[in-house]
Amino acid sequence: MNATSVVERVRVADGGRQIASQVGTHLVGGLAQKLGIPSALSAAMSTTVQRRSRHDRGRVLTQIAMTLAAGGRCISDVAVLRNQPSLFGQVASDATVWRVVDAIDDEVRDELRSARANVTASLLDRLDPGELILDVDASVFEVHSENKEGAAPHFKGGFGFHPLFVFAEPVGVPLAGRLRPGNANANNATDQLQVIDDAIAALPDQWQAGHRDGDDPGEVVHQIVVRTDIAGYSHKVIGGLHGRNLAFSIGMPANEAFDGHIHRLGHDDWRPALDGDGRPRKGAQVAELEAVPDWMPEGTRVIVRRERPHPGAQLKLWDHDGWRHQVIVTNQTGDPTLLEARHRAHAQVENRIKNLKDIGQSRFPFARFTSNAAWLQLMLVAALLLAATQTLLLEGELAVAEPRRLRHTILHAAARVARRSRQTWLRLADNWPWSPQLLGAYHRLAALQPAPG
Repeated sequence: MNATSVVERVRVADGGRQIASQVGTHLVGGLAQKLGIPSALSAAMSTTVQRRSRHDRGRVLTQIAMTLAAGGRCISDVAVLRNQPSLFGQVASDATVWRVVDAIDDEVRDELRSARANVTASLLDRLDPGELILDVDASVFEVHSENKEGAAPHFKGGFGFHPLFVFAEPVGVPLAGRLRPGNANANNATDQLQVIDDAIAALPDQWQAGHRDGDDPGEVVHQIVVRTDIAGYSHKVIGGLHGRNLAFSIGMPANEAFDGHIHRLGHDDWRPALDGDGRPRKGAQVAELEAVPDWMPEGTRVIVRRERPHPGAQLKLWDHDGWRHQVIVTNQTGDPTLLEARHRAHAQVENRIKNLKDIGQSRFPFARFTSNAAWLQLMLVAALLLAATQTLLLEGELAVAEPRRLRHTILHAAARVARRSRQTWLRLADNWPWSPQLLGAYHRLAALQPAPG
């Protein structure tokens, strides 16, 4: 044995049969079937069908979403499914897949958005969350082609798109997303309210009640909290959330006016800040200010946190006495230290978006903006499928793992395909550490009730 060898010596030959990879991707496709995703997307695409085809368009779009969930980045990656007919049946050619996506115009894209919203609402009905927090955030990403419609220089000095997203916490389900040109503003109030309305439409009916624009407050069944950073701090956004009977927690820029109020706080006004687990946060304190801007809705509160910055950090203009200050406005009731800790959890949306970028967002493959906007909706379907797989089918560390971890352990797993009694069997490898989790996930999938309709 060579002590420095990193692989075993083997002989390699072709001729292997009845071996399949991407077994976990097959699991994800089975869950898509149970959630009714192919039929929902097929109905949304009905107006694009001009002649009978052996490839249903909802099926094609679902297979794109499965490919993205498994790590694909472009249309040609669908070949991974096409070359395994024992698991995925007939998969359309690259040209057919391209034509299906290219046929999506603005009206059909809105239908796809509505179809995805209906599936999301059905999933949340199954999960039955006790509370819902909507995290809103935008993110820029680079493209390396000037031939993509809508790609433009953005505020970070790069070139690309600037989409806006909403995620539902604590379940981590993506509710809404809209592709925007690279030069779109992060604090565009119209865009923010539009994507929040999209997110509300993706909730079950009992959660939507009372939260549509102009609804009577008496119709509210469940309180929903909307969290944003300072990009959401504007008259229009806060007024729009108030008009939708939504609780809000929004970052507020510290400025000269509030610096005076903060400076006048006494030692006894500050209380220890809390970590996410409810324990005191070392070196951080929270206080509530009595000064609230006149234009804010009645019941709005202003909460400030001060914390010693980490070594080497540069203080801002309004930070004084060696403290860094962060301010939020909220219309929620309760202990300000708990509300501030809850708002700080908004930072996890950055990780949600990072994972979404790992599901196809690293490349938008089309030249037309409308086609890339449709691609974004398919990315959200892929993210929805992974979130549903983790929540409904997986347990332990895989239930909270990131997409790359899921691919290495579950989605790309191999198995032996066997035919017996007119059925196809998958024999998972006994020596693969995650085979028990994959087998358990298939058992839970079999027990899952299909979506109605």
